[in-house]
Amino acid sequence: MTDIQRCEIRPGRLVEWTLHPTVVEAATGLPDDSRPPAYVQESHIRTSRSVREDGLFVPTWLGAAFDMPGRVDLDVLQGALRAWTLRHETLRSGFRWVGDEMRRFTLDADAVALHREDIGDFPDAAVLTRYLQDRFDVTADALTWPNFIFTAVVRGDGTSVYMAFDHSNVDAVSIQRIPGEIHELYAAGLLGRAVDTAPVASYVDFCATERTDADRINATHTIVARWREFIARCGGRLPNFPVDLGLVPEGPLPTQRFMHEMLVDDADAMAFEAYCRPYGGSLVGVLAAIGLIVREINGLQVYRTVVPFHTRVKSRWTNSVGWYVGAAPIEIPVARAQDFDSALVMVRAALRENRPLAQMPVARVLRLLGSDFRPTSPDLYSIVSFVDARGIPGSERWQELKARGLIRVSYGDQVCVWLTRLHEGVQFACRYPDTDIAYKNMRLCAEGLRELIISVVRQPLAVPKT
Repeated sequence: MTDIQRCEIRPGRLVEWTLHPTVVEAATGLPDDSRPPAYVQESHIRTSRSVREDGLFVPTWLGAAFDMPGRVDLDVLQGALRAWTLRHETLRSGFRWVGDEMRRFTLDADAVALHREDIGDFPDAAVLTRYLQDRFDVTADALTWPNFIFTAVVRGDGTSVYMAFDHSNVDAVSIQRIPGEIHELYAAGLLGRAVDTAPVASYVDFCATERTDADRINATHTIVARWREFIARCGGRLPNFPVDLGLVPEGPLPTQRFMHEMLVDDADAMAFEAYCRPYGGSLVGVLAAIGLIVREINGLQVYRTVVPFHTRVKSRWTNSVGWYVGAAPIEIPVARAQDFDSALVMVRAALRENRPLAQMPVARVLRLLGSDFRPTSPDLYSIVSFVDARGIPGSERWQELKARGLIRVSYGDQVCVWLTRLHEGVQFACRYPDTDIAYKNMRLCAEGLRELIISVVRQPLAVPKT
C-alpha cells in the first residue's frame, strides 16, 4: 500500500476509460434496486456528505497501480477492463438520494460500455502525477456516480495502469486482486479466448444479506452492550491511536502525511510469524508489540483499539470486489505485561473473545446506541490492520510489475496503520495528522516495531512459551 506520489510514475501518453456518457445518462432512469446499501457504505457516504457540507472536500478513493511490459494493444486492454467490470456488480451499482434516504440502482451487465479518451502526452512525471491525483479526486468521489476510472500511461517499452475507486466499492483485498485479474484477462484477449472462471458472487447481494441480519438485532443485544461499555471506557468516543498527535482541540480537520517503508525482510518476517504462531499468528504479534511500544512512549496502562477483520466468511465472496470489512474492539492491559510473551497471551485472549463482534457492522451498532456520532472526520476511529497478501494470485510478481495498492492521503485526525505481509517481508504504511509531534511518535512506533520484531526473532534459541 502506498500513495500515488510514491508510485514512480514515468512520462508517457495518458489514456482514460470511464463509463460511456450514454450509459451514465441511461442510469438516471433506472428503477430502484430493492437491495439496500451495506451499513459501511451508507456510513461512508453520509460521512462524506456531512464533511462536504461543513465546507471541506476530502477525497477517499483507493486504487491499484501496475505495469504491463511490452507494447500493449489498447483495444484488447479495453476489453479486459470491461470484462473485469462486468464481473463485479458493485461497480455498476450506485445510489441516489430521495429525501434523506439512500436508494440503490443497478445497471444490467449488457448495458455496460466504456468510453476511451486519449488525453495526450505528459513529458513531465510530476505534472502527470498531479493530473492523475486531481482526476481521481473528482471522478472517484463518494458523492458522484459512476465513481471509478481506469487510466493507462503508454510508452514504447510498456504501459502502466492506474485505477481509482471510491472506497464504497472496494477494500484492500479487492484492489490487491486487480493486477493478476487484468493480466489474466488481457492475456486471454490477445489469444482470442475466454478465461475459464467461476461466476463471481456479487457484493450487492452480500450488502442485502448482511443488512438483513444486522437489522434483526436491537439495543439490548449483547454485541451492542459490549460496544457501549468499550466506548464508555474510551471516554464516550471511539479510540484514536494512543500517542500524542499534536491535535488542536475543536480545531479544523488537519491535513495528513504518509509514512511508508519495508519494516523487515522475508527471513525476519518468517521467524516472527513462527514465534507468534502458537499465540494466533502475526496479527497477535503486531498488536502486542504496538501495545508495548505505546506504553513505552507515554506510560499507557490499557491499549484500546479497533481491529479490522474481513467479512468474507464464506468462500463464495473470496474473489468478489467490495468493502468486506468489519471491526472489533479490543482492550489490552499492557501495564500488566511483564514481557512480549505475556502481551501475546493478552492479545490472543482479547481477539478470541471479541472477533465475533466484527460480523456486526459498527455503523449499525452506533445507530442503536443512540449516541451523537455525527461524523466530522472521514475516519470514525483509528485502525491497525494486518493483511497477509502472499495468497493473492500473482502477488509473487508484484515487485516485477510495480504493482501497488493506492491510498489517498488528504485530511483526517485519526491514524490508520496498514501492515502487509509480502513475499519480500512486512511493509509498514500509515497516514497520520501532519504535525511534528505526530510524525515523531509515528516514527517511534515504526522503529520500535521493527526493533521488537528483530529482537524477538534473533534472540538466541528463542522458544515461545505457550
